[in-house]
Amino acid sequence: MNTTIAFRRRLGSSHRILTCHNTVGCPDIFELTDGDFAVIGSDITNEAGKLPADAGCAPHERIIRIPRSLLVHAKRDIPEK
Repeated sequence: MNTTIAFRRRLGSSHRILTCHNTVGCPDIFELTDGDFAVIGSDITNEAGKLPADAGCAPHERIIRIPRSLLVHAKRDIPEK
């Protein structure tokens, strides 16, 4: 089984260019070659309050915060289907 994850493209512009001046890392959104998406953001799992009743976060999952401006800017690159 191949567990290598490959990135196809960034959605939107690099947040580093938009507002992030951190030289170590910045929030980002990527489309993977298998069609799924990957998000770089702040892990807020431990700080997050109670999730809505129809939501859940499994032990292998994390709740990630990204700036609103990053997702809004990436909207044009998110496919309809």
